Amino acid sequence: MKTKFTKKEDAERKWYIVDARDQVLGRMSCRIATYLRGKHKPQFTPNADTGDFVIVINAEKVRVTGKKLTDKVYYHHTGYIGSIKEKTLKDRLDKEPENVIRDAVWGMLPKNRLGRDMFKKLKVYRGQKHDHAAQKPEFIEITKGYNPLKLKNKGILGVNKNDLN
Repeated sequence: MKTKFTKKEDAERKWYIVDARDQVLGRMSCRIATYLRGKHKPQFTPNADTGDFVIVINAEKVRVTGKKLTDKVYYHHTGYIGSIKEKTLKDRLDKEPENVIRDAVWGMLPKNRLGRDMFKKLKVYRGQKHDHAAQKPEFIEITKGYNPLKLKNKGILGVNKNDLN
């Protein structure tokens, strides 16, 4: 039996929606990146874009742990000598919460053409409203203890624990 590799054209794409209200930024971004890459699917192929579309709502209500609001600093250089700009996470969440989530997810995707194509499937909105109701997105519950390997061992993801031995 040969291994089947899914092509980009053969991938079945779904739309998912994530509510960022009271979600930890890093954990949520990791889960979103998993869906964008398609690693949650059995037909995952590392060299093809088999991922799904993800919509994030309530971007301004995301939370972080520890003292990251004041201690985490984003740097940007304009290109001129001595003109490095810096913003704290609190400043960015007040002015541009969508970009905070986009930057966090981009950090977890591959840095190549494939990663850029995956990143285009992420839609982030401030507030509840989004423009993708026609796609009938499914809601993803981001849980604290999400670990796909543990779910496989418990038989939840279609693989029985006894079959692995």
